[in-house]
Formats: sequence, structure tokens, C-alpha cells
Amino acid sequence: MKLPLRYFGHPDLRAQAKPIAEITPDIIQFAMDLIESMIAYNGVGFAAPQGGRRIRIFAFRDETLLPNGDYHLGEPKIAINPILSNPSKETQTAQEGCVSVPGVYPEVTRPLKIRIEYLNLKGEKVIEDLEGHRARVVMHENDHLNGVLHIDRITPRERKKIQDILQDIKRRYS
Repeated sequence: MKLPLRYFGHPDLRAQAKPIAEITPDIIQFAMDLIESMIAYNGVGFAAPQGGRRIRIFAFRDETLLPNGDYHLGEPKIAINPILSNPSKETQTAQEGCVSVPGVYPEVTRPLKIRIEYLNLKGEKVIEDLEGHRARVVMHENDHLNGVLHIDRITPRERKKIQDILQDIKRRYS
């Protein structure tokens, strides 16, 4: 089921998500709803708080730019209780968007590489070393679990430039 999207200004987006103690049928169904929502909202990631639950789980998928200019979207994955570590000192600045903050694509600087450790839906521990766009997506989604939005990672000057758009989002979706 496509989950109702929480937009900028909704308190769920600023809450600290709680760890998942057990992978129950409810969690598995919610994970499927996260994937369906990610696809329906044309995202490459979708975190539980965006769908109204304050638990540590998100969906994500790879996005590859093909030589012809089209994008190839990989198979969706679910990360339960993710832990990020080993951020590289080398950073990358790139435009970043979020379905919960429509129309806002600021330049965000993040580590180029990151390690993620999480449980999949079978309860198996997965460890991946990610780089570039894949790392950026995972860091963005993990931020949602900590009540952080991509717009929190921009300069005050850049934030001021988008203030009117943010107020419009609050008015429109609150």
C-alpha cells in the first residue's frame, strides 16, 4: 500500500526513530509499503518517518545514469536498524532532492564513501561499502531516521534562498 507522505513541517520528519526489536509480519508488510511508496513517489529511497512511522527502517535502490541519458533503477532493498560507519575524509558536493521537500534541490556535501551495516528482511546482517551516489542515498535516508533533512546540511545563506519555498510547502501540506 502506498503510504501517505509526510512533508516538510510534519513532526514525524524531525523525530528520532526507534530501533526495531523483531522482524514481525507487520514490519515485513510495512517494508513492502515503503518499497511501493518509494516507487510511487519516484524516489530512490524512502524512510519510515516519511510514511508515518518512527522506526529505524528504510527502502533504497541504486540509480545509474546510462550513456543515452536515461536512468536505470536497481532492485529495491530494505535496511533495518542501519548503522553507518567509516565515512571517508574525501567529500562530494551534489544536488540532492527529497520527496518530502518537493521542488528543493540544494547542493549538499557528504562523505564520498560510507559503510552501512543493517539487517535485511530475513534478519541477516548485511555489510556494504558504498561510494558516490549509492552512499549519498543511504546517508540521506539514514538522516531521516535521525530527524535530519537534507536542507539541514546546507549553508545558512543557501537556506535563506529557499525559505519562501519551505514556507509554501508548510502552508500547502500542513
